[in-house]
Amino acid sequence: MSKNLLYVGLDVHAQTVAIAIAEPGGEVRNYGAVSSCVQTLERTMRKIRKAHGDPELRVCYEAGPTGFVIARRFAQLGIDCTVVAPSLIPNRSGDRAKTD
Repeated sequence: MSKNLLYVGLDVHAQTVAIAIAEPGGEVRNYGAVSSCVQTLERTMRKIRKAHGDPELRVCYEAGPTGFVIARRFAQLGIDCTVVAPSLIPNRSGDRAKTD
């Protein structure tokens, strides 16, 4: 029997990381923001996993100046983490680029 999947999106900034969760049924919700400290992210991933019945996590975040520290640590923990290049994210014609 295969495990449930839980998709986790991270919006990584220098001081904080905003987390969103997409459940298999299609519901997407904001989990909240946590410190960008790697240990804090590890604890948060454990909490998310425990709260949802120990699913397999699929995590992604946008490549940026914060580097690949999170992806490397998640790989060590056995969490599937993808770092997405902003230039490869598809967008519709006419969509304005958000810059924050």
